Amino acid sequence: MGLILLWHRRDLRLSDHLGLQVARQRSRQVVGLFCFDPGILGRDDVAPARVAYLVGCLAALAQRYQAVGSQLLILRESPQTAVVRLAVTLGAAGVVWTEEVEPDGRERDRTLRQALAAANIPVQTVWDHLLCEPGQVLTKAGSPYTVYGPFWKTWRSQPKAEPCPTVTDLQGLTAAEDAIATAAGVVPLPTAAELGFIWENGFPVEPGETAALERLEEFCDRALASYDERRNYPADPGTSQLSAALKFGAIGIRTIWHATQTQYAAARSDEHRTNIQTWQQELAWREFYHHALYFFPELAEGPYRAPFRDFPWQNNREQFQAWCEGRTGYPIVDAAMRQLNQTGWMHNRCRMIVASFLTKDLIIDWRWGEKYFMQTLVDGDLASNNGGWQWSASSGMDPKPLRIFNPSSQAKKFDPDGDYVRQWVEELRSLDPEPLITGQISPLERLACGYPSPIVDHAIQQRTFKHLYKTAKQSSESP
Repeated sequence: MGLILLWHRRDLRLSDHLGLQVARQRSRQVVGLFCFDPGILGRDDVAPARVAYLVGCLAALAQRYQAVGSQLLILRESPQTAVVRLAVTLGAAGVVWTEEVEPDGRERDRTLRQALAAANIPVQTVWDHLLCEPGQVLTKAGSPYTVYGPFWKTWRSQPKAEPCPTVTDLQGLTAAEDAIATAAGVVPLPTAAELGFIWENGFPVEPGETAALERLEEFCDRALASYDERRNYPADPGTSQLSAALKFGAIGIRTIWHATQTQYAAARSDEHRTNIQTWQQELAWREFYHHALYFFPELAEGPYRAPFRDFPWQNNREQFQAWCEGRTGYPIVDAAMRQLNQTGWMHNRCRMIVASFLTKDLIIDWRWGEKYFMQTLVDGDLASNNGGWQWSASSGMDPKPLRIFNPSSQAKKFDPDGDYVRQWVEELRSLDPEPLITGQISPLERLACGYPSPIVDHAIQQRTFKHLYKTAKQSSESP
């Protein structure tokens, strides 16, 4: 039928790829395309770790294309211009891409679809990064869910597609078409440094679909059977760490779900099945946040709950900087922030701890923390990051709006021996577990270790936050 361009965005793989399957049904000549958008790379919330991981995934994807007989083309311009020009210049018979939930991405796709239609180039899109597409999981009244529990009950009952067959017989551009593509703006894959980002600290899981698939297999073999308990201990490698691979689609969500189903069918105890279902529930949280952003795009800009729309945040910039740098004087908080800064990743339990501390102890606008996470996280994803921050701040879709984490209680429960704190707060490694987890370190010991005093008193700040919230809630409910 002619050349089909498969425009990759958050689907950087060939296995279990619905868009690729659709493209291959139309033509054997399917060529991959990725566009580095200067409008995205120029934003102030782009993490160097994330860009470096993206480039690594693209390098792996290019190799995969070559292995099946085709190639990956790279552009470095606005896709609204570059993708249309390339498709027109090559005389493409169609462009295929996967749908997006982010507001800016949906607007970009709408504009691009119109431009391609004006050029008489057919567009075909599919949902690929979710198990249930938006609109598939609705209340009995036909509206989107705003609470996770009911969403989970309906979502889990929905049919889930099997992984797509892997395509192995593609055809790339001819030599003449290669020359045309180069003239139309195709460039070699740049390094992260060439894009203006430096990251040399590695990744929790190496980029690319092969590494992601290997990690999935390892996780299912070694950790899934005890996931329900181990997932909350940051010093314990009890999570899959596949979040970056899911963010960029280096692994297909159907592949992951199929693995959980296979493990569930083979489980020999209720305990084992409970552990597997707990991970399935975490996958459903991801889908819940993506559905929420799709139906409520205003979440990207502000709070869902009325009391927080004019909340009197204190927004102390010096305290915010101390939080960013991991020098709040609360060991578990500082350990988590240093892990983030050094690795581009943070354990999920710790994400909740530091988010609660920023919003409920420092009384700083959750959007400051949300942005800092996006500036540092290798797995930074708008829907998941926004949903997590609004959950922690009590501003989002949450039936328990005043959940406040006590850093000491969290450390005592989930880092009882202080192993996680010792790993990341080097100056405290010689201390006994009790002061590490409680934070009850004497001023003399803090001075000797070079570790700061607590920048706030948790008990006092908790009372302050509750008072501010009560007042804001009353104000929002008054006629």
